[in-house]
Amino acid sequence: MTISEYVPQAPCGALDPAAALFHSLSDPTRLAIVQRMAVGEVRVRDLTSELGLAQSTVSGHVACLRGCGLVQGRAQGRSVYYSLTRPELLDMLAAAEVLLSATGNAVSLCPNYGLDAQQTRQAPEVVR
Repeated sequence: MTISEYVPQAPCGALDPAAALFHSLSDPTRLAIVQRMAVGEVRVRDLTSELGLAQSTVSGHVACLRGCGLVQGRAQGRSVYYSLTRPELLDMLAAAEVLLSATGNAVSLCPNYGLDAQQTRQAPEVVR
C-alpha cells in the first residue's frame, strides 16, 4: 500500500507505519549506520570505531533498525555482519537527497525539527 492510498479518506492512524519508518531514520546516528551499510556488510565493532561511539550506543541503534526490519544480521564465527534488508531504502534516501537539494535544505530551518531545535533539545540543563 502506498501513502497516496491513505490520503485523503484514511484516518491519521493509517499513516502510523509510515511515521514509524521515518522516525526510525530520524536519528543522525541511525542514518549514518544506514549510509555505511549501503556500502556493504559491517560489524558493530567496525561501526563503533568508524563513528567514534560506544559499543552499547551503536548496538542499540542497530537493534532499533533491526527491529524495524531495515537491517539483518549474518553470523560468521563469533561475529555478526549487518546489512540492509531492502534496497528500496537506498532509493528512498536518494529521493530525500533530491528533495533536500530542491528545497535548499529549508527543513533545517523548521522550528520543531531543524538545526536550532536539535541544539535546544541537546543543550544541558543548568541546575542552580
